[in-house]
Amino acid sequence: MTSGTLKSRKIAVLMGGRSAEREVSLNTGEQVAGALSSLGHAVETIDTGDPGFIVSLQHGAFDAAFICLHGRYGEDGTVQGLLELLDIPYVGSGVLASALAMDKVMSKHFFLLAEIPTPEYVVLHADEPYDLEGIVRAVGPKSVVKPANEGSAIGVSIVHEPAELPAAIEAAFAYDTHVLIERFIPGVEVTVGVLGNRELVALPTLEIVPEHEFYDYESKYVPGMSRHIIPARVSDQIAQECQRVSVEAHRVLGCRGLSRADTIVSEDGTVYLLEVNTIPGMTSTSLLPDAARAAGIEFPQLCEHLVELALEV
Repeated sequence: MTSGTLKSRKIAVLMGGRSAEREVSLNTGEQVAGALSSLGHAVETIDTGDPGFIVSLQHGAFDAAFICLHGRYGEDGTVQGLLELLDIPYVGSGVLASALAMDKVMSKHFFLLAEIPTPEYVVLHADEPYDLEGIVRAVGPKSVVKPANEGSAIGVSIVHEPAELPAAIEAAFAYDTHVLIERFIPGVEVTVGVLGNRELVALPTLEIVPEHEFYDYESKYVPGMSRHIIPARVSDQIAQECQRVSVEAHRVLGCRGLSRADTIVSEDGTVYLLEVNTIPGMTSTSLLPDAARAAGIEFPQLCEHLVELALEV
C-alpha cells in the first residue's frame, strides 16, 4: 500500500457530534483530515454538532465522507443513514452493522448464534426491578457493568464483590436505558483490527496493558496511561484464534471497511469476544493505527485505503 494510490478526492471529515465522546472525535477528525490532506486530497472538516452540517453535506459535492464520530449519532447507524439518503459514499460499516455493533446486547445475541465464545451476561432494563442474587448466580461475584450503547468505557465499572453492584448499575443507567452485566474474565486483553469489504485482512494482534485496572477512558486517550504490545504476548496458535474470531465477528455483524474486535484470552487459553468497534479511534494513542503501522501501513496510507474501500462498495 503506497501513498498517492487514490486520485485526489474531495472528502468530508465528519467529527465532533453530540455524544459523550465529542472531544475524542474532534481529535480523531483533525488527525484524519491532516493525513488525507498530506496526500493531496481536498478535505473539509464538518462538525456534526451543528445541525447545519446537513446543508454542508448536501451542497459540498463530496466524493466521500470519512466518519470520525464515536458513540451515539455517529457510530450507531444514524449518520450512515443520512449519508445513504444523500448518496455520499462513506468510510466504514452500513446502517445495520453499525447499529448492531454499537448495541452491546444485540451484538452478543449474534455472537452466540455464530457460536463465538463471549462472557456470560445479564441484561437489565431501566425502571424494571432486578435480582442481585440472580445476577451473581448468572455471572459470578466479579463482573463488568456497562451501558449497552456507549463507547470509550464511559459508564463502565468493574464489580469486585456483589455489594458493589447497585452503585455500578446506577452509574451505567446514567448513560443508557439498557445495562449489560458480564462475567469478569481474567486474562490478556488482545485487540485485532480488520480491514476490507469482501476480502478481509486481520491486522497483527495488539495486547493492551493499561495503567489502571482496566482500559478505561483515561487509559485510552491519555499518553502514557497504557502500553500497546505488538504482537500480543500469546502463542501463535492463540494469536491466530484472536484474528479468526475478529474476522468472523466482522462478517457476522455485516461490517465493511474496518472494525476492531476486543477479546480476552483467559488463563486456559480460551479467546472470548467482548465487542466490535465499527469506528475505532484514530488518534495518536489509538489501537488500530498502531496495529496497522506494525503491518507496514503508515497512518496517511491507512486513511487513504479506507476511503478506497468506501468507494469500492
